[in-house]
Amino acid sequence: MSLKAFHIVFVGISMLLCLGFGVWAIFEYRSAGDAAALICGIGSFVGCVALLIYGRWFLRKLKGVSYL
Repeated sequence: MSLKAFHIVFVGISMLLCLGFGVWAIFEYRSAGDAAALICGIGSFVGCVALLIYGRWFLRKLKGVSYL
């Protein structure tokens, strides 16, 4: 596995973790009413969008580099 492929997989897994944590934090906010959980959830969703933008930029930048 090349460094490019590993990087894409790592960014994808990080996005899924951010999304999962954000959903959990929002449910925690809805059940407990803790403002810190809401802030963490929103921050996690923002991080997920930032990782998505970074992943697309990374793929465009290294378009000519092989995955192997």
